[in-house]
Amino acid sequence: KYYNRFKRKWNKGLGNPVKIVMLYPPILERWFIEPMEQGQLDNLKQWFDSYVAGFYGDDKFVNDNIELKDVHSKAVCEEMAWLTDKLGLTDNQKLIAETIGLLHDLGRFKQFAQYRTYRDATSCNHSALGVQVICEEKLLDGIDAKERSYIETAVRLHGEKELPENFDDETLLYCRLIRDADKIDIYRVVIDYYQQYLDDPDNFNLELEVPDEPWYSQQFVEHLLKAERIDYEKMKTFNDVKLLMLSWIYDMNFPPTLERIKQRGFLGKVIDFLPQNEDISRVRRKVFEYIDSQITKG
Repeated sequence: KYYNRFKRKWNKGLGNPVKIVMLYPPILERWFIEPMEQGQLDNLKQWFDSYVAGFYGDDKFVNDNIELKDVHSKAVCEEMAWLTDKLGLTDNQKLIAETIGLLHDLGRFKQFAQYRTYRDATSCNHSALGVQVICEEKLLDGIDAKERSYIETAVRLHGEKELPENFDDETLLYCRLIRDADKIDIYRVVIDYYQQYLDDPDNFNLELEVPDEPWYSQQFVEHLLKAERIDYEKMKTFNDVKLLMLSWIYDMNFPPTLERIKQRGFLGKVIDFLPQNEDISRVRRKVFEYIDSQITKG
């Protein structure tokens, strides 16, 4: 296939193709590497399962936390498929987005194996580590250079507070997709594992990054009431984590994401885990009014 394509280019009078390729290697990639195909994503899924299997062992604490990110990565891949379908993107865009979803937390496995925590501030930048693993394992070899760039950039920046403003529209699209899809599933994850913790705290083996205290930071409530995002690094209690998650609705990029969150009842479940007082009642009214208004705007 590649030889015939090469020959056709030559016959069109483009000069000596060997000399062209030697002088301009990117030309070879543009001629020979086609858009991403379903088989490539299927191969990445098989590789992913094999790679993650190597992190399971005899330590239940490690195993439970590795499984958390194993399941989460696959769920975000599915959320990317759902979101791209709702947005009417092309088949090629869907494949790229699903690949980003699968690989976005790839650095988490080495991170937890080495540091026994998922907190970047006390360990390492898991997003950068994920891109490092992608490169070391040559996972994207055989994929078009632009598509590789979309995937690596989205993985590298999915946890950043802000996205650069100088990206092209396609790069921004993938960066925004993964930030939405990731948050959708994190709602599920946190709600499920916090319920497990409440039901049986003595046998709870997942990491709680901050203490589960009965109080919360008042400034977080004020940020929510002003429709402002909350700084992750300022969390002090697990109630702060819940308030932070409520603030995510102010940072969603696509209306279908908000519809998905509302349909699954995530906001109400998070609020029910918080102390029931006037502060939280005001927060409840604010977030539901906001999400309804954004969905109506479309």
